[in-house]
Amino acid sequence: MSGALVSLKAVAESIVLDPKYHDLLAVIKGARNGAVYGAKVRFPHALVTIMLFRSGTFREKAWLIFRATKTHARNLAKFATIYKATSLLLRSYGSSPGKEGPYDSFIAGLLGGYVVFGQRSARTGKISSVSQQIVIYVFARVALALARLAVKPGHGPAVLTADPRRSAAISHYAWPVFASVSWAAVMHLFRWHAAELQPSLRNSMTYIYTNSDSWDGLRTFLWHNK
Repeated sequence: MSGALVSLKAVAESIVLDPKYHDLLAVIKGARNGAVYGAKVRFPHALVTIMLFRSGTFREKAWLIFRATKTHARNLAKFATIYKATSLLLRSYGSSPGKEGPYDSFIAGLLGGYVVFGQRSARTGKISSVSQQIVIYVFARVALALARLAVKPGHGPAVLTADPRRSAAISHYAWPVFASVSWAAVMHLFRWHAAELQPSLRNSMTYIYTNSDSWDGLRTFLWHNK
């Protein structure tokens, strides 16, 4: 390594390790980590679902995989940037400068969610399927977390948490009820209102439950649906 590169590396190292730049660099690294994570998560998912369930040439499928991966990575990078930058501003200029407020994370998340995931395409007027999938994924985990908090002493309503036995019973039976009602609802919707389901879910359910109803020989029974 040349002397110039060594010097440049040393300067860069001193900048990234300087505490006065930490908050700003945390925003940049948040964007980087969001992009990397989004690409890692979306690429294998898109590779499998598009190759198995989408029609078209290999080139068309490759383009769809690239576009879905890019959208997921970009959205998470943008959200991380907005969230961390907003949190920094609220901490610096809020009611208690230098101290995080109790609702800073909520406000920053609200802004990031609206800007990144709440917008419709200017070209089509629709919400992208990638954004829908990410938001639905987050919503499902939020619902589960809130359900746990509802029966947690000190957090949930007294009617649920005052009696430890009642709280334990609810925790024990909540998941079986949630799982069975969720599957009952999705199968009913698929049977009578399939068009309202998210496209990737509808496609996978069509493959499993509808395409298994017909075949015209051993080949379409064991290997191909058509």
